[in-house]
Amino acid sequence: PILVNANMFNRAVIFSSNIRPPQPRHKCENKKGCPIDHFAFRIISGAANVVGPSICFEDTILMSTVKSNIGRGLNIALVNGKNGQLLKVASFDMYSGDVTQLETFLQEIKDGTIILAATYDDAATKMNKKVRALFSALGSRHVNELGFRDNWVFLGAKGLKGKSPFEEHIKNDQKTNKYDGWPELLEMEGCAPRKQD
Repeated sequence: PILVNANMFNRAVIFSSNIRPPQPRHKCENKKGCPIDHFAFRIISGAANVVGPSICFEDTILMSTVKSNIGRGLNIALVNGKNGQLLKVASFDMYSGDVTQLETFLQEIKDGTIILAATYDDAATKMNKKVRALFSALGSRHVNELGFRDNWVFLGAKGLKGKSPFEEHIKNDQKTNKYDGWPELLEMEGCAPRKQD
């Protein structure tokens, strides 16, 4: 006869019942998947002036510290709204840079282009009314409130009717700041609709 230790058997059953099937992995490490006619995205602002922002689109990191293509100020990726192909990435120093470069960049965006933007350190010092109006036309609701060292993440599009649902803004406020002189970082994920003909 084979003797079975009942305690060992019970422990094995309890242990095996705690094993869960692996969770499905979604594009850009998002919590939820996206419908077929949508693009997955995740935008993370910078943290103070230490950790740079990150922009992911359809499971591809477009901008990050590791890619060495981010900078202080505004970090922007442009994507084709129909096929999701990366068109251009750029960063604009909004503290001591030339704001006319950003004006030109925004004016040259073609209809149907998706714009993804993330702040790092300070994005408002050099931001003028013209730049704010250009971002408003791309669907921003909060760009006119953007102040010194605020954090802001935004996804909009050229030709968008109305305002984008994909935008977050947090004020630089000494009473609520997470870091000395800066608010906490912002992280936004979602599913952007593909441009239809």
